[in-house]
Amino acid sequence: MKTTVFLLAMVTGSTTATRFMEVDALAAQGVFNLGLHIAQNGYPSPKTCTLENIAVRREWSTLSRPEKLNYIQAVQCLAKLPAKTPASVAPGAKSRYDDLVVTHVQQSKNIHGTGSFLSWHRYFTWTFEQMLRNECGFKGDLPYYNWAWWADDPKSSPFFDGSDTSLSGDGAYIPGRNYSCFPYEDTCFMKLQPGTGGGCVTSGPFKDWKLNMGPLQSMLRVPGGLPKNPQANGLGYNPRCLSRDISLQSSYETRDEAVSALLKGYPDIARFQRVFQGEFSDGRMGVHTGGHYTMGGDAGSDFYNSPADPAFFPHHGMIDRVWWTWQNLDLKQRQNALAGGTIIGGLGVNATLNDTLTMGSYVGVKNITIQDAMSTLAGPFCYTYL
Repeated sequence: MKTTVFLLAMVTGSTTATRFMEVDALAAQGVFNLGLHIAQNGYPSPKTCTLENIAVRREWSTLSRPEKLNYIQAVQCLAKLPAKTPASVAPGAKSRYDDLVVTHVQQSKNIHGTGSFLSWHRYFTWTFEQMLRNECGFKGDLPYYNWAWWADDPKSSPFFDGSDTSLSGDGAYIPGRNYSCFPYEDTCFMKLQPGTGGGCVTSGPFKDWKLNMGPLQSMLRVPGGLPKNPQANGLGYNPRCLSRDISLQSSYETRDEAVSALLKGYPDIARFQRVFQGEFSDGRMGVHTGGHYTMGGDAGSDFYNSPADPAFFPHHGMIDRVWWTWQNLDLKQRQNALAGGTIIGGLGVNATLNDTLTMGSYVGVKNITIQDAMSTLAGPFCYTYL
């Protein structure tokens, strides 16, 4: 009976969302599969995660005004609490929020284009959610930003519209800019045209937000360049505004057709991950990179420093929802599917389910394994998605 209620709530919740697209239909199909699996096998961790305590993550536009404000205030709170990362490690870390940025910067080459990409970021976003709850009074569950709903006009979304219940909007428009070569100036597989901003965010709750570290590998090109970090590792103190450069060229990569094709067309985890993260030499940015570059800006387009933009976490909530959907569509084959190395570019040894996922020494959570992060209903987790 409880499983039936769970299924009805999930599927009904999905179909009553602001918009409903194929990516949501696939999520609903996955939830049905998950419900059947639970009915036959029980919950993966019945002592810690059952129907009674499952958290349900929802799309930003479906939250009430008080829910949005509670989330925004908690994020701002985290940026006011003092950092636990020592200045000897990262002089630029000034807040608890920065502690998260530091660990992402330090581990970037081991958590992108590797076997741990999806599982590490699942743990990272969950850790952020726990910090909001335990340190800043957040009462809800981590929201996600469904790019597919707004790919044709991101600035019209309640997430990027610049209102007091948004994550702030575009940056001030800077004219006369040239394209950026992606992924590198000397390896120009794609030409990224300037977006509709480029400057400091001008409205919304995060217009006074400060970036304290980076840049390291930002794709934003502005006259005079971005202020250089005093340290080669990007962890020196380099205070500046939050900028954005919202890009339709990039958001095209996250349209419903692209996300649905990813979910339907790649049953093999190795191929799924490659297409998900982008096949750059073929001129395909991929859903993951497309979502980052939709927001653009100094931090948003920086491979290392991207969590410094608070839009990072709802973006990666959607990344996790896509992986969760893909897993649910064939749990028998995909629940523990793993492929890839331990260093970006297919280097290092092959990743295994016993490999450690760490948030570093100063964020404040224990290490887990990739195996612990393969289900959102097991390990430290107990959440699902609408």
